[in-house]
Amino acid sequence: MAEKTGSDKPRAPERRTPTPTQTRDRTSPSQFISEVRGELRKVAWPGRSEVINSTIVVLIAVIVMTSLIFGSDYLWAKSVLFLYD
Repeated sequence: MAEKTGSDKPRAPERRTPTPTQTRDRTSPSQFISEVRGELRKVAWPGRSEVINSTIVVLIAVIVMTSLIFGSDYLWAKSVLFLYD
């Protein structure tokens, strides 16, 4: 099967021609600002309730992780002091 398809013989490496780099003119600050405003109009902004819910979830996660790290640090410190003191 390999002989029929020719996959048993090594192929010559494909040569790619380098793509020429395109030089574009710089945009003016006013054009940049207008393009930014146009893109920001396309953004799907979250509603007030979604922002509040996300903030609460993040704050709870931060409190839980801080408590876990503090508890772990406290236990390790107490155990090391118990062993070496």
